[in-house]
Amino acid sequence: MSKTYFIHLRIHSDYSIIDGLPKIETIINRAKKLNMPALAITDFTNLYGLIKFYIFAKKNGIKPIIGSDFYLKKIICGKEEISEITILASNNMGYKNLILLISKAYQFGQTNIGPTINLYWLSKYNSGLIILSGGIYGEIGKYLIKNNLENIKYCINFYKKYFHNRYYLEITRTGKSEEEIYINYALNLSINYNIPLVATNNVRFIFRNDFNVHNIKVSIYQNTTLKNLKKNNYTDNQYMKCEKEMCDLFSDIPESLENSIEIAKRCNVNIELNKYHLPHFSSGELSPKKYIINKSYLGLEKKLDFLFPNSIEKNKNKKKYETRLKNELKVINKMKFPSYFLIIMEFISWAKKNNIPVGPGRGSGAGSLVAYSLNITDIDPLSFGLLFERFLNPERISMPDFDIDFCMEKRDLVINHVANIYGKKSVAQIITFGKMTARSVIKDVGRVLGFPYRFVDKISKLIPLDPGVTLEKSLNTEHQLIKLYSSDEEVKKIIDMSKNLEGLIKNVSKHAGGIVISPKEITNFTPIYYDIKNNTQITQFDKDDIEKIGLVKFDFLGLRTLTIIDWTVKIINKKREKNNLDLIDISKIPLNDIKSFELLKKSKTISVFQLESKGIRDLIKRLQPDCFEDIISLVALFRPGPLKSGMVENFINRKHGKEKIFYPDKNWQHELLEPILKSTYGIILYQEQVMSIAQVLAGYSLGEADILRRAMGKKKVKEMSEQRNRFKNGALKNGIDKIFSMKIFDLLEKFSGYGFNKSHSAAYALLSYQTLWLKTHYATEFMSSAMSADMDNSDRIISLINECKNIGIKILLPDINTCNYHFKVVDKKIIYGLGAIKGIGLSSIKEIKNQIKKNGNFTDLFDLCLRSDPKKLTRKTIEKLIFSGALDKLNKDRSFNVKNLPYAMKFAQQKIKNKKLGQIDMFNYRLKSKYIFKHFESSMQNFSILEEERNMLGIYLSNHPMKYYLQEFIYYSNRNLIKNINKNSSGKNKNICGMISSVKKIYTKSGDIIISLLLEDSSDILEVILFLKEYEKYKYLIKKNQVVVVYGKIFAKSSYYYPKIICNKITNIYELRKKFLKKINIIIFYNFKESFSLNRIKQILNKFKSGNILIKFFFNIKNKNFPLHKEKNFQIDPSEEFIKEINSTIGIKKIHLEFKKIL
Repeated sequence: MSKTYFIHLRIHSDYSIIDGLPKIETIINRAKKLNMPALAITDFTNLYGLIKFYIFAKKNGIKPIIGSDFYLKKIICGKEEISEITILASNNMGYKNLILLISKAYQFGQTNIGPTINLYWLSKYNSGLIILSGGIYGEIGKYLIKNNLENIKYCINFYKKYFHNRYYLEITRTGKSEEEIYINYALNLSINYNIPLVATNNVRFIFRNDFNVHNIKVSIYQNTTLKNLKKNNYTDNQYMKCEKEMCDLFSDIPESLENSIEIAKRCNVNIELNKYHLPHFSSGELSPKKYIINKSYLGLEKKLDFLFPNSIEKNKNKKKYETRLKNELKVINKMKFPSYFLIIMEFISWAKKNNIPVGPGRGSGAGSLVAYSLNITDIDPLSFGLLFERFLNPERISMPDFDIDFCMEKRDLVINHVANIYGKKSVAQIITFGKMTARSVIKDVGRVLGFPYRFVDKISKLIPLDPGVTLEKSLNTEHQLIKLYSSDEEVKKIIDMSKNLEGLIKNVSKHAGGIVISPKEITNFTPIYYDIKNNTQITQFDKDDIEKIGLVKFDFLGLRTLTIIDWTVKIINKKREKNNLDLIDISKIPLNDIKSFELLKKSKTISVFQLESKGIRDLIKRLQPDCFEDIISLVALFRPGPLKSGMVENFINRKHGKEKIFYPDKNWQHELLEPILKSTYGIILYQEQVMSIAQVLAGYSLGEADILRRAMGKKKVKEMSEQRNRFKNGALKNGIDKIFSMKIFDLLEKFSGYGFNKSHSAAYALLSYQTLWLKTHYATEFMSSAMSADMDNSDRIISLINECKNIGIKILLPDINTCNYHFKVVDKKIIYGLGAIKGIGLSSIKEIKNQIKKNGNFTDLFDLCLRSDPKKLTRKTIEKLIFSGALDKLNKDRSFNVKNLPYAMKFAQQKIKNKKLGQIDMFNYRLKSKYIFKHFESSMQNFSILEEERNMLGIYLSNHPMKYYLQEFIYYSNRNLIKNINKNSSGKNKNICGMISSVKKIYTKSGDIIISLLLEDSSDILEVILFLKEYEKYKYLIKKNQVVVVYGKIFAKSSYYYPKIICNKITNIYELRKKFLKKINIIIFYNFKESFSLNRIKQILNKFKSGNILIKFFFNIKNKNFPLHKEKNFQIDPSEEFIKEINSTIGIKKIHLEFKKIL
């Protein structure tokens, strides 16, 4: 081996989110190519990538040196000074101290520039650490350049005292102006104080030509443009130079190169991997092994009482349950995991006792009878053929992994409980890293390069939203993107630059559910990242690396469905308790409810857990599930693999007798396979079925069968060859010939790619069934809870409100005096929740609630303004409440309330002022009348008022503007209302009237553009599809809120969310009016005959008098219309603006359109 002359001791990877460019794998691969025996990655105040670095470096024969760069904060004469410092771990004690310093920096050293450390911590945790001074950015570097000798002396004394021969003066030659001045000073300092020098290159990227990409990354982090980026922070010399380049660079100071090797030799950290560190469970006098046995048998007895109320049936089944339990306990104790199960048992038990909903199970853990007996899961694994070995395999040592669903509202309470039990310093949440995705990196790079937002947004939208999509893949599949990339140099520039950054670490966040419980303080194993805002410590190692260092990971997942079920049951039981009825226990509902399956077969599953997408509703219609096993199958079938394989069609046909059932194949059947495949009509659908077939045909243990299942999934040639021989020989021992066994093996191998974990499917099918049952029997309560759980998602609220309408549940406007934050059930109707109104915060609702509690309901707008704190209930907030309809019960004329709001607020201010001055208003109405805006009540909803209602609620609730067009719609569309479109309409040409509510451009796989519009009348919604030719022709009409008539061919399938029309023509309603309208009759309330309303009507008629449509007036007296003969005839232009202005005018009862002829 050739002699080494230099080692890199300061490299940033992309885990240095501020300025690191290369991935860890790239650094190691480059080092290997350059024959470097060791290197240090010193990411800024973190060890995020350490375990990956440690493992990959060792694998490639490179010694990993562990360290980190820090900001060091000092207070000198009351002034804060920040400098840089690099700390390397020389041994395992140093590694522990490095972890502590990083953790303290995040928890206690946060500043406006990021986490920092101080001299006190450095002195306290100095053992095993080597310090590099930080070069020109270090404290001594800054003092040397400023010639501050006093501070230099203080620094040297500090480091000599605490670090002795473990402190090095770092020198660099990266092309920065002050470096040579500093080096001259540093050489003298080194000689005078006997402090060794060490050369580094402060590496930020791999090759010199990466410099521009690096600057773009820095610009992205700093939220600036490349043009405005400070240029003096980095140079193009900070690349990963080879040994020769560094030797040439520092040939005049050879000791600085030698010291890099000396430091590398001194750094010897050994990280223990793959050894489990389980937290201790306090089991009293009994050992955890004995304790879990006792608890499991006691729990099983209770479960058997529930499963088999009949004592004969119980005794008949007891032995098989006890045998299964005994075997599972034997495996758990042998693998030393009893504490793991007991820890989960304890916090789930605590959650249930404290009314925190817990899911019935998730993943393969639902296959454990011990888990069922300990109330960890709610699924009986024997009833559904679930296998323990799919969860915990004695043949393959690995940590069990329970994923636990909790109510989304109360999940954090369980985490706090666990922290209280095991110590707050021993419990942490797990970090996750956000990466620069294909779409986001295009936007970032385009912004940094100074391109207009619209231009960049256009490029990014050509990239599919598919998970895991890359720029490279998109450039091979997206024709529109390929075309632009080939023809537009600016597009090419953005994409090429983006490819260099795609996949790099962009940010850190908290994992959705990952929790770590450590047997000691967490900092004995991993540094922490601290979320100060939420007072939460988070591991710096991700979930994979946490497992590699042997810590136990638990997934505490917040599941919205559990919250919905919980809220629904509470509403139901509150009412049942009042009526002295038995309370509902959702865990004990029958799994064969006929009405629930009737609703399911009709595919009315919007809001039903996992069964509400368009695709699965179509599958439900075809499958017609009529038992719980079918729901389990549904969850497993509705995945890309089975859907593409043809398996779904076979399953449906076999269920309905259209195809004969074989176990599993027409030519290759065996009686041993029928019990395993009967519930899925002979189809191999579940992973557990693969395992069971291997067991009964080829004599595999279930543990061995799980290894077979995994091997089939990985498709490794050598391993599969060994398994094939093992299966063949095992089958021969059972008297099964090799031709048959190999055919079955081939089938297993084929279906293993589609096989699903039945334990997970069964557990989630139970939640699906529970929500289905609630929707069937308590639809109002269930839908109210579903909307309350999604109040921050207006699209979801709209969908659920539409579903309520479809199933006959009336949604009432929000009501300020009911003051419900969530949606509320009243007399089988649902009141819209105040908290779902856009822009209405919790503090405003609390203020309303407090005032109602103190002084009763509000009587009018003035009362509301008078009693409320204007800081908590601002004018803007009250205006939103008015537009939402929340004040309609005080005064249904929203226009009146909006116009009076400023006066009402002045009135309130005057009242408060009078009260402070001691003035008593004996005649309150006089003061009120001084401020009230005189305004007659409007006879109908104003179009703009309705539009504001939709802005606040996401949907038209009190009325729909299209109802005012109904007379025209029926005429122009030959009574073709959207709600009347069904599958019998498919293929027919129709003309449909409606209002455009959304416009979306879609790029097809072939690169073509199509336009999708949503068209709504007051009855329903239709999707309008236009090809580019039609779009170009009619785009002047295609605007949001435009009322149009669409002509085209209808396509209505059950799989469509909305029926579709392929459009070939669009007409403006205004053009149709001019063509077919004969006259307009305006009907006025008689009591407005002398009011300003008539003058307002005349002003409108004069404004639109350029047309030729005749206007006739009528007075409405006691619901009878009388013509107004003395008025002259008006002729107007029947534009949209005219109709809206007339409809919005006070005093108008109705306008009636008369047409020339029938279309």
